[in-house]
Amino acid sequence: MATTDRQATTLALAHALSAAERGLAVIPLSRTKLPALRSPHRDDPSAPPCHGECGRFGHGIYDAATDSARIRELFAAAPWATGYGIACGLPPHHLIGVDLDTKSGTDSSAALRELALRHLFTIPDTVVVLTPSGGRHLWLSGPPDVVVPNSAGRLAPGIDIRGAGGYLVGPGSRTEHGVYATAPGTAHLAPAACPPALLRLLLPPPRTHHPTPPSAGGHGQGLVQFVLAAHEGQRNTRLFWAACRAYEDGIGPALVDALVDAALNTGLSEREARATIASAARMTGHQP
Repeated sequence: MATTDRQATTLALAHALSAAERGLAVIPLSRTKLPALRSPHRDDPSAPPCHGECGRFGHGIYDAATDSARIRELFAAAPWATGYGIACGLPPHHLIGVDLDTKSGTDSSAALRELALRHLFTIPDTVVVLTPSGGRHLWLSGPPDVVVPNSAGRLAPGIDIRGAGGYLVGPGSRTEHGVYATAPGTAHLAPAACPPALLRLLLPPPRTHHPTPPSAGGHGQGLVQFVLAAHEGQRNTRLFWAACRAYEDGIGPALVDALVDAALNTGLSEREARATIASAARMTGHQP
């Protein structure tokens, strides 16, 4: 097993160096597809946010490099790595990954074809990576001045998007489920430009600013700020609590739009935000 792992690490490093020659920034991954190097700050919860300014490895996508010497150092620090991740959103390709999943039981390829027909675009010939589960990763190139966010299922069920701050498992990587491989006939291609119509679908809709209505007073503004301060994992909880307080204090209806806008700023969808607020209204005996 140890010999097999060493061979997998050697192959992963070779593939990572080859990807870097194409201008793709890479990091080592473990068999779980997670970054192989853990954060050096994991045992210090009071440490300020660090994106690698400390000079140590273990900052996930912020470690990504195209320099061969740097990549060799990363893999030397993670001799258990069996794969590599390719950072999205970085120059020169500003990579966008369209992940067509099969595990959700939906036909994500058919969903993408339906979107293409409805919005009048075609997927150009580009790099396609086959996943061990039978899915596909389509590599597209985005404009340098546009930040495409990561999303899961927002475009359509079974379609995840890897954008700025995300990464794709590189072909040649070995995971606990199998090996990622480039689809025949696509390895020589460069990531094709993302069709403008598809790019528009990948970007979040422009947000309408809903200032806290004067009738809500300072307490309403405090509830909005409470929601805005939410981190991932506590967004729904904070929104639900704030909405409950607003309805209990008689300012719920006036504060709905401001709470929705705050929730959108934390990353929740409008549908999810309004459903949470409606639940709070019902919980406090009010009509949503």
